Amino acid sequence: MNKIIEKPVDFSGLQAAFAKSLEEGFNCQDVQILRESYDSFTANSDHDKKSPMDQAFREMLMFKLSTDLEKVGALVKLSVDAVRAEIVSVTIPVVLLGDIFETVTLDKCERIFNYVEEMVEVWKEEVFFSSCKNNILRMCNDLLRRLSRAQNTVFCGRILLFLSKFFPFSERSGLNIVSEFNLDNVTEYGVNGKDLDDTLEDIEDIPIRIDYNLYCKFWSLQDFFRNPNQCYSKASWKMFQTHATTVLESFGSFKLEDPRPGSTNNEDFMNEEASDKMDIDLNISDTLIKKEIEQSVRQAENFFAKFLTNPKLLALQLSDANFRRAVLVQFLILFQYLQITVKFKAESNTLTPAQSEFIKETETKVYQLLDETPPNGKRFARTVKHMLTREEMWNNWKNEGCKEFKKPDESVISEPPPAKRERKPLGDCLRDATRQGKFFLGNDVLTRLWNYSPDNLQACKSEERNFLPQVETYLESSRDKNDTSFEWRALRLLARQSPHFFTFVNSPSYKISDYLDAVRKRLAKERLDAAKQIPGALTTNGNNSESIMNSAETNEQETVALQEQEGEPNEEGELDDEDEHNDLEKPDEDNNAHSKPLTANKEQVEELAPLIGDDWKKLGKKLGYTADELLYFETEHPDRDGGCVAMLVNWFVDDDDASLDNLAYVLEGLEINTAAKAVKALIERLLKAKQREDELAESTKDKDI
Repeated sequence: MNKIIEKPVDFSGLQAAFAKSLEEGFNCQDVQILRESYDSFTANSDHDKKSPMDQAFREMLMFKLSTDLEKVGALVKLSVDAVRAEIVSVTIPVVLLGDIFETVTLDKCERIFNYVEEMVEVWKEEVFFSSCKNNILRMCNDLLRRLSRAQNTVFCGRILLFLSKFFPFSERSGLNIVSEFNLDNVTEYGVNGKDLDDTLEDIEDIPIRIDYNLYCKFWSLQDFFRNPNQCYSKASWKMFQTHATTVLESFGSFKLEDPRPGSTNNEDFMNEEASDKMDIDLNISDTLIKKEIEQSVRQAENFFAKFLTNPKLLALQLSDANFRRAVLVQFLILFQYLQITVKFKAESNTLTPAQSEFIKETETKVYQLLDETPPNGKRFARTVKHMLTREEMWNNWKNEGCKEFKKPDESVISEPPPAKRERKPLGDCLRDATRQGKFFLGNDVLTRLWNYSPDNLQACKSEERNFLPQVETYLESSRDKNDTSFEWRALRLLARQSPHFFTFVNSPSYKISDYLDAVRKRLAKERLDAAKQIPGALTTNGNNSESIMNSAETNEQETVALQEQEGEPNEEGELDDEDEHNDLEKPDEDNNAHSKPLTANKEQVEELAPLIGDDWKKLGKKLGYTADELLYFETEHPDRDGGCVAMLVNWFVDDDDASLDNLAYVLEGLEINTAAKAVKALIERLLKAKQREDELAESTKDKDI
């Protein structure tokens, strides 16, 4: 047991003490020894003690373990335990790996990287991920910069696979957010046409002619695969369409045979048919499929991501099934990009209908060529189609902003849904309701509402549902007659219940209150006249005769006052001057002549409809019709102007504001000037005809007098 030291120790003393305890703990692989040594310095703070402990780990790695790679892994694991014991910095395991990678050769780096891959789950723990992710990314990038992409291909792939396992899918540093293409991947080709023909003279057993034209068209397609946005240009698309058609025709005219020994086209066809039935009948076991895959993998020992463009190799490449599949899959990837929606694709990058049709036909042809390419062409084509479907899902995920994937919380146990209550059969519900003389509509609220009254239509006509007062009662109520709200309500009631609302006011100074008061008196007079015309109306019902007489006397007094106001003849048999301005009794003839708005009949509408033309739906929306109503007019009257005629006739009949003046105003607002001028000409013609009728009526009246 170490002795507890109470006096603070400097950095050098702490580092020496920790280096000694680190050797003991490393030999025993026990972090508890380090913890005891760490806790023995009670006078120093945690911040003072972690730095010397980190330095002890780094010096032990560099000076004692740099040549023994197995001990390097052990030290890194011990540093992970020390982090969990909270005696070193969180980043010290990654710092140790970075130090050793910078000081050893690439061969040793590849062996040490095994420890990094094995501990990927450790790096993904919450305590390490947030603090070490940048250090790990920097360490891997430093390694990639030292490696050769051509000679250290496997090691580069291991590093990239590790990063894909370490970082989550939503890590933006590993995503191509703006959908950029690798434009540096240029395929260089080109040779003199005469030289190419010389190189192809000795090639036999090739059913197609390989010339300089085919060679250039074939390799020029790689530029479109490298940058698909070129296809949205008309000139580039025409070139791509021509070259793609030529290459696919050459593939179609040059069929490949199954390289497996003893196989024929017929046997290959049978194998493909059996492969198609595998998903349905499950006749082929998984073991046989795995054996075929392993065998094909063993045969393909080498894989080259970049094909050579030497013209001497073109004939051999066209005979290679893997080469042909690579090119055909490139076509499918390009077609998928051109058709799907990409968030960062320019708005102008859209396909024309002709381009879409070409892509659809060519895509079918490409899948057919994949089916015909041995070995296992149909299975390969199905796999490619499945992968492209998954790629479309990833594209949709990127369009939505690369949302983070989260595992469902297993601690939350979903409660079982409550047991459903047994529902009574519908037939029993209807039978019980019929026996009780009620309705059953399947909904509690509707059923209660429908059974509110035995006769629903009669209940709607009930006087209890009439909440509007009589206009006579409202005008006689004790309210401020100059109140604007009172005047507005009185006019609404008057328009609803009495024709006196439509009497025009001639005098500009005529007040609404005076108008309503005159209307009240006139209504009282009409009620008194109606009572006088009923025989025995004043003597019926003896109990109420006295009150009726009193009411009659009152109404008679009001009538006398009204007559005085309206202008009864004076002793000379002349009317007062006020009678000349009484708008209720003697409205102005000119006003009456124009009080009724001018409308058009069906024949006149049929003359206007061709001038409106295809803009009649725009006019209909302006007149207040909905899209469904306009569709109804168009469906019921399929001829050219039938919908417009039906709409305008309906408008003139049903709309209170319908008039030729309003129609001309709306047409001018919509800039349908030809139709607007025609409507104005029609208005002038109707006014002149009306004026002639008035003159004729006036002359006839004079003759009668």
